[in-house]
Formats: sequence, C-alpha cells, structure tokens
Amino acid sequence: MQNGRFKVNGSTKEASVMLQLPLLVTAQVDLVLLLVSAFAFWTRLGHLSYPNAVVFDEVYYGQFVSLYMRRVFFVDDSGPPLGHMILALGAYLGGFDGNFAWNRIGAEYPSSVSVYSLRLLPALCGALCVPLVYLLTLELRFSHVSALSAALLLLLDNSFIVQSRFMLLESVLIFFMLLAFFSYLHFHNSTSSPWSKYGWLLLSGTSCAAAVGVKYMGLFSYVLLLGMASLHMWTLIGERSVSHLNVFVHCVCRVVCLVVVPVLLYVFWFYVHLSLLNRSGPHDQLMSSAFQASLQGGLSRITQGQPLDVAYGSQVTLRSSAAQPIPCWLHSHKANYPIRYENGRGSSHQQQVTCYPFKDVNNWWIIKDPSKQQLVVSSPPRPVRHGDFIQLVHGMTSRLLNSHDVAAPMTPHAQEVSGYIDFNVSMLAQDLWKVEVSNRESDSEVWKTILSEVRLVHVNTSAALKLSGTSLPDWGFHQLEVVAEKLFKAHSSSLRWTVEEHRFGTSEQQREREAELHSPTQIDVDRKISFWAKFLELQWKMLTVKQENTEHKYSSAPLEWITMETNIAYWLHPNNNAQIHLIGNPVSWGLANLCLLSYQLLAAVYVLRRRRGLKDLPDGVWHQFVCLGCVCVGGWLVNFVPFLLMEKTLFLYHYLPAHCYLYLLSPALLEHAHTHLLRRETHQRALRMFIFAGLFSVFLAYRNFCPLTYGNPVLSDNELQVLKWRDTWDILYRRR
Repeated sequence: MQNGRFKVNGSTKEASVMLQLPLLVTAQVDLVLLLVSAFAFWTRLGHLSYPNAVVFDEVYYGQFVSLYMRRVFFVDDSGPPLGHMILALGAYLGGFDGNFAWNRIGAEYPSSVSVYSLRLLPALCGALCVPLVYLLTLELRFSHVSALSAALLLLLDNSFIVQSRFMLLESVLIFFMLLAFFSYLHFHNSTSSPWSKYGWLLLSGTSCAAAVGVKYMGLFSYVLLLGMASLHMWTLIGERSVSHLNVFVHCVCRVVCLVVVPVLLYVFWFYVHLSLLNRSGPHDQLMSSAFQASLQGGLSRITQGQPLDVAYGSQVTLRSSAAQPIPCWLHSHKANYPIRYENGRGSSHQQQVTCYPFKDVNNWWIIKDPSKQQLVVSSPPRPVRHGDFIQLVHGMTSRLLNSHDVAAPMTPHAQEVSGYIDFNVSMLAQDLWKVEVSNRESDSEVWKTILSEVRLVHVNTSAALKLSGTSLPDWGFHQLEVVAEKLFKAHSSSLRWTVEEHRFGTSEQQREREAELHSPTQIDVDRKISFWAKFLELQWKMLTVKQENTEHKYSSAPLEWITMETNIAYWLHPNNNAQIHLIGNPVSWGLANLCLLSYQLLAAVYVLRRRRGLKDLPDGVWHQFVCLGCVCVGGWLVNFVPFLLMEKTLFLYHYLPAHCYLYLLSPALLEHAHTHLLRRETHQRALRMFIFAGLFSVFLAYRNFCPLTYGNPVLSDNELQVLKWRDTWDILYRRR
C-alpha cells in the first residue's frame, strides 16, 4: 500500500481508508473522582437493611408508599408527589405490596418486606451527591484539590450519611439541586458547539423540576438558578459580536429549557400521581364533591347514578365549599335556638340550622317551587336554573330554610339562619332564596349535581348563606354556625355550596319521605372532571391545607442548626444501646461556618475597596469569586432564611440542603486565600498544613461518631457519654 492506494492484479484502485487497524479508543478517567464515588457508595449503601425496623420519618413516608402500592388517593401538604413516587418506585422494585402498618417507630419489618429496596433510591441519590460536589467545584473553576476537599467534607459528614440511608427525601432533594447547578454551569462554561451543549441546559431544567417536585424547598434553589441564568442572558444580549437572530434564538432556548420544560414536568408529576391514585382514600373529604366522585369507591359509590340536573322536588345534601380542612353539610335538627344567649341577646327561638361535619339523614333538603305545594319531582323534571327563586325544605322536619333581621348567635354582625316555626308572634316567614351559579358558563345555566357551585341569596335582605366556621356552644352540640351575610362582607369561598348527594323525590307524605331519604334513585349519568380541574384543586389544597402543628421532642429552631445544638434520635435497639442519631460532623460544620463568615467579611472588604477604585483582584478572578458567592452563599441563604419565617414544626434535617452549599464554599474559599491573599511561601505552607489537619480531624470525627451513624458497634453507657460533645444533645441510655 502506498499513499492510500492498493495494487490488485497489477492494476491500481483508489480506496478511501476509513479505518486503520488496530482500532484504538482513548479516554481520560479521573481516578480521584472514581475513588471518592466508590467510597460514597460504600458509606451510603453498605448494610443498608440494618436496622430491620422503622426509623424515624420512615413511619411518615411509609404510609404514602403503602397508599401508592394500593393506588389509594391521599393529600400531603409537605410537598409535591415526585418524592413519594420515587420512594414508591423503590418499594415496587422490591415487590412491596403495601401491606404493612406504619404505626410506630421501631416496628420490625416482616421478612416479606425488602428493606433494602425501600431505602435504595434515597441511598443512591445520597451517594451520587459526593461526585456531584466534586464536579460542581470544578465547574466553579477551582482546582481538583478543592474539588477533592469538598467531596471529602460531604463524604465524611455523618448527618448526610444517616439521612441518605433511610426512606427519606432530603438526599433526593439535594441530588437534584446539585445536578441542576452542575448541568447549568457545565452548559455555561462549555466551549463546544452552541447547540450541542443545550442538552446540559435541558438536563438542568429537568433537575429543577425534579427538585421542586420532591419538596417545595427546591423552589428557592430553582429561583436562584433562574437569577443566575437571567444575568448570563443579559450579558449575552449585550454581546455585539452575536447577531440579533442568534441572540433571540439563544434566549428562547434558555426560556424553553429553564421555564417551559420545568413547568410542564411539574404538571406531569401530578398527572402521573393522579393517574396512579384512582381509588378512594382517607383524604377524600379534603377535596370537592366532583373530585371525590372521580375516584373509585367512596363518594363515587354513593353518587353513582345520581341525577345530574337539580330539579324542583329534588332531595339534596349541600356541602360548603369553605369547610376546610373538615367538610360539612347544611344541617338542621329538632332543637331550637335558646331564647336568650349567655350575653343577654335574644334569638328567634326557631329551629337551629348548622353545618355538620358528618354524613347524617338530617343533612337532606328538598328544593321547592315557591309557587307550588308539591315536594316531588314532576314528569318531566323541571330543572332549577341560575337566577331562579326557591325554597329549601328540611327533609326530616319539613321546616323551611329562613333568615331574618335577627343577629346570629356567634357572629352578631350577621343574620341568624333558622328553620322557620310560626309562633304566631308577628315574625313572618322570610324563606325565599335566589340561586346564583357562581361557576356558570351562561345566564341560563342549570344547577348541576357536584359540578355547580352556587350562592343562595336571601331575597328579603340580599344576604348570602354562609358558613362562619365558628363552633356553637353546648346548646348547638358544637356544630358549626351558619349565617346569612351581605355579599360585600363575605369571603367568596364561604358563600359557595355544592349539591353532593341527589335523588328525585317521589313521596308527598312526611313518613314516606323519611323512608325515601335512605334509598337513592339510580339514574346512570356520566359525570367526569378534567385533569386540569383536579390538578388545580389538588395544588390549591396542598398549598392551603395546614395540618396541626404539634411540639415534638426533637423539633428545633433554625438558629440552633448552625451550631448543631440539637440532634435527633432516629432509632434505638429494643434490647441494647445500639442507636442511630442525626448528628453532623462537628469539625466539618465548624469549618463550614467559619468559611461562611470569612467569605462574607472578605466580600464586604472587596466591594468597599473596589468602590474606592482599588481592584485587588483581576476581573477574571473577581468574577470567579462572585460566582462562588452566588452559588454557595446564595444557595445557603435561600435554603435557610425561609425557615426563619415559617411557623411549623422544624427539625435538624431541614438544614441539610443549605449546609451542603457550605461544603462547596469552604475549599474554594481556602484556595482563593492561598492563591490571591497569601503572598509568602511560609503563609501558604501554613495554610496547607491547616487544611490537611482540618481534613484529618474531619475523618477522626467521622470515625468517632460512626457507632451513632450506623448503629453498630454497640457502645456502653460510658462510651455513649463520651460522644455527648454538647450538653444539649440527647443521647439515649438503656435502663438496666
């Protein structure tokens, strides 16, 4: 062969040499990255099935995992559904069927439950955080030594290990946060083809959506990343070397990848969630009647075959749209308001009308045409429309729903609502109500079962039927007060009522009607609610429904987290001193806090001196220093400060996402000091010795607290006492 030509049978044939043998592949492998990754998997995944018992918040998340396995609907106000779905995926891969009672911490898992699978995905995310910290430090344009130091700080932090090894969500949240920032900075720093690197930007947007989908705290890191991207985009707009078309296209791509895609993915998490959970469950009553009716079982069994259009003569139950988190239904019973209340005010002494938070036969009312006496549905039925005037007759007592210029018992600025009794004392009945369909599509809208939300406006006084939400005293059986209040004074959600149960009345006689109220008419009607309606309602409930905050033995204040004045006992062996605690590495926490304070002081000095025209750093180094602060200090602030404003039960593990950013900051700041602040070789050598001593101390502290991290080996009381570095820590001792 000469010059790429082959001679065959004396003739020359040209051939393009596509391959040369042997085939060679050249790859660069970062052995340090592989090594720290291996140690991360070893520390997070080793002996993952121990202890074979429920550990701390596994008792909380496990309930949702079981509901996923049984496809039962639930509402969790702590965050969107992606985190729960990730935990459920691990359970599904391990063959978990959901049959386990998550009723107490320390309960032993049966042999049929794969504990390893339940904890696997959080542990994998926790392990992957270590190499991500390494790579993210490199993307911040610091050395491999700083990257290794940052990885070691996270690798040897006992609290991050503990939080990763159980069926909890903080490690998953931190993983997606770090992946989002790494992907974005890799995109920003990449010198490859402008279009090929957009895959990294898409990965960043996807990770942001996942972080927010795991816990709402991920939203703050997402906003921080959007702020950085906006600044970079603003700089791009000012680049005159880039054409107008290219600037426009690049901006659109950034908006699509960092805004449109995360929003669509966030909605997609809920789509999967609602598609999986299609069965009635314990949280149904938090949702609207329409939402409940879309689930298999529960209300859908009660409402199956109900008439869709409310007609004159219909027998209905009216549920208040404002009764959250506990639903209630318009109710009356054979008891009257007291003649005089305890404060001396008088009442009408007519029949009580309340809102009752339980299903009851006294919740039934009949829609009556004021111009007719019949209480049955005609043939064909005459539907009630928006703007019609009606009377509401209580099914069991035949009293008409009434209001008048008498002060309500608990809300004296509003009117009393009662079941009218003619005491022959010149108090005439005022029992006409106007139907206003608030979610109507036209002025002739028919009042529909479940789907329509209506206001009932008192004709004589223009006051609207409203749930005040105040509990009545003993004479009202502690049921909820219902009043009539002027429209302009009342909150809109308090005015809306929905027909939940509905049947066509056929009995005129009271005795027959009472019996009829227990057997619904079955008329097949297809009644569906769209995904968007369910998504918006569920999202609103998650943001507004507040569970009762209770004091917990291990709850703590945010300012206690910084100096780690608190710990959490996650698990205690029933027979010996083996135990697991959420305790951070005291040495690395101290170093991180010191570097956080140092960065803030140094940044203040730099800014003041630059304002005076003294530039201590070249522009490139200054931009690197600012970027470090934006990512690390900014990340710490957005993940810590919001907790100072929250009124909820908080724990030490809430601080871990914020603290993770300090492990990125510390080695990078020390490198900055070594390179740009210390001029003498002796000072630089001293700093290197300090760093080495610090890392060695971090390792010793990690080893020291390993028995409380892994629950093994078992320590004596004296050995446990030695580990109590702070008097505020709660180390458990087995009573003998």
